[in-house]
Amino acid sequence: MRALRFAALMVFCASLPLFANVHPKPKASNHKLQVKRRRSRHAVVHRRQAIFRIPNSPVRGSRESLLRQNERIDEDSLERIQDDEQLNALVESHALVPLPENRYVTFASNLPDDRRFSRPWTVTFLNDIGRKYYTLFQTNLQVNSAVRTVEVQHKLLRWNHNAAAETGDLASPHLSGAAVDIYKRGMTRKQLSWMRNYLLELQNDGLLDAEEEFRQPVFHITVYRQYDPEWVGDAVAGRTALKPASSTGQPQLQQPKNNDQ
Repeated sequence: MRALRFAALMVFCASLPLFANVHPKPKASNHKLQVKRRRSRHAVVHRRQAIFRIPNSPVRGSRESLLRQNERIDEDSLERIQDDEQLNALVESHALVPLPENRYVTFASNLPDDRRFSRPWTVTFLNDIGRKYYTLFQTNLQVNSAVRTVEVQHKLLRWNHNAAAETGDLASPHLSGAAVDIYKRGMTRKQLSWMRNYLLELQNDGLLDAEEEFRQPVFHITVYRQYDPEWVGDAVAGRTALKPASSTGQPQLQQPKNNDQ
């Protein structure tokens, strides 16, 4: 009997190390390993931020820029176009003229026919920048958006939360017919750099305001009457007159009368 008890005791003692390893104590934390893991996590975060970081464009949009655009539009005595009836009247009077469609500038195929118009000085700007851009890069520029009505802008706000308001001090400059959006997707770094510098120079001269957008791949540009002196006229009083269209269909400027004559 004693021998049997002794044998059982020996088996129990031999099994103690096995039971001891069933729930091992946690290892002490390795400081170097923790530091390495933290650095790895930080590197992932920085890479993700780099992917979504907005470039530092010299013509980035701002609230101040939008306010200034609306102020300049008022100084140019431009109405905010309310509906299609008013839009058609401005087209018939040649206060709005067709967008360019040539080797230098074209417009998006999905741009509605009744919104392929802009102010004459904006069209002059498009032809100028398009010609210079084509000379340098042998490709044209595309206009994605031009004139809009308040009705259109109201509908746009329903699904595009990045769109400007249809009324007030921060209203969309497109409602005046003086603003256009130039498509930039597919532009090379060199082309983007040229566009930014070209627009910045004209903006510094007070001839336009430009905003490079990043939620949408466009340059938003509002051009002012002063860009083309032929269209300044009596802009302050809002009495710039147009002669009837010539045989070419283009409006002709009625020169203001000289009071000395």
